[in-house]
Amino acid sequence: MVLEHYIGELLYRYNCVAVPSFGAFLTQRTSARINDTTNTFFTPTKSIGFNQQLTSNDGLLVSHIAAAEKLPFETVLSNIEEIAKQWTALLDSGEKLSLPQIGLLWTNAEGKIQFQPYLEVNYLTESFGLAPFNAIPVTREVLKEEVVAIEEKIPFIISPEQRKTGSFRPYLKYAAIFLLAISTGLAGYNIYNNRQANEQLARQDAQKQVTKQIQEATFFDTTPLELPTVNVNAVSIREKEVITAKHHIVAGAFRIKANADRKVSELQNKGYNAAYYGTNAYGLHMVTYDRSDNAQDALEALRQIKRTESSDAWLLSEK
Repeated sequence: MVLEHYIGELLYRYNCVAVPSFGAFLTQRTSARINDTTNTFFTPTKSIGFNQQLTSNDGLLVSHIAAAEKLPFETVLSNIEEIAKQWTALLDSGEKLSLPQIGLLWTNAEGKIQFQPYLEVNYLTESFGLAPFNAIPVTREVLKEEVVAIEEKIPFIISPEQRKTGSFRPYLKYAAIFLLAISTGLAGYNIYNNRQANEQLARQDAQKQVTKQIQEATFFDTTPLELPTVNVNAVSIREKEVITAKHHIVAGAFRIKANADRKVSELQNKGYNAAYYGTNAYGLHMVTYDRSDNAQDALEALRQIKRTESSDAWLLSEK
């Protein structure tokens, strides 16, 4: 099992890929930039980081490998934990761990894991096919000197224009210049107003996107609605199942509790054994489709839900 290969596949689609008992690789979007020294333009990318504190199993990596290699969930989890032990032992011995197309890890004097990402792979799918390029600087001063040299070599003969006294044409020339100045000023004013309006619309769109991301935890509508009326005994039984079960199929996580309750009611109406799981480490309210004590049954149910309901569902397994 080439674990780093599957980690790289998931980094294209997810911002966090956790390796159980080892740590998590995190990605963050980086805007396009330019190197003023080399005149090189770089496309937007996903910068990769590493957090050794996130060692819990969220089921994402294990489920992906189990589906790809057609192995039981528990077997894949055991293999990953064994690889994680080997990586940890290598770092504790003072050696460096190189993960191809991901990055280099080592342990500093304080015993903390350091990470240096490799830059040959861009995990941002929006930049697929785009590569850095060098721009040719514009040599304005050189062209200016060449024009001055040409003007010095070529003589210009200016013959005075003979005009009749009292002609009406000079006034037409002045009127044309005046109208041209007015039209130029109005055009510049319109361009300035249009630019201000476009910038205002861009700021409003950006603010809407930020607000939307703050309100949404994963991928559901966060408009608060009234809480559904449910049977108290049924909720108590379902809560006991949530506490005792080991494998949970997660439907989503919400910042607002009312939205989580609404999603539970919606999934129950569709026939799922949905329940409220509780809050995670980030304070988000989690909702599950179903749960099971058997890892194989939970994995089969997850595959069915991904095919019929939502491809964003994932499996949370507790030790």
